[in-house]
Amino acid sequence: MKIYHNPRCSKSRQGLAILKENKQPFEIVKYLETPLTKTELSNLIKLLAIKPIDLVRKNETIWKIEFKGKNLSDSEIITAMVNNPKLIERPIVVKNDKAVIGRPPEIIKTIL
Repeated sequence: MKIYHNPRCSKSRQGLAILKENKQPFEIVKYLETPLTKTELSNLIKLLAIKPIDLVRKNETIWKIEFKGKNLSDSEIITAMVNNPKLIERPIVVKNDKAVIGRPPEIIKTIL
């Protein structure tokens, strides 16, 4: 099991707490410190069964300034998130072939 985590995010910290309570082993990926590759992010989006735009934090300043209102392809959106990992919604928890975005954090319990 793996959590894509941003320690500065309260929802991400809540998600981490849920995993700790569950007492199953898991790996913490601090994706701001170790950014995802385009392939890793694409695979994560497939596991989540969403469109790339659904993983974007649209209230982030970088999104509003650089990307909002532009007609971007899925590939361009993924590239934007790879180059600006702050744009990736969090936390994301992966267990085997299932993944969820922990918003609200309680959703994480559905894959435990």
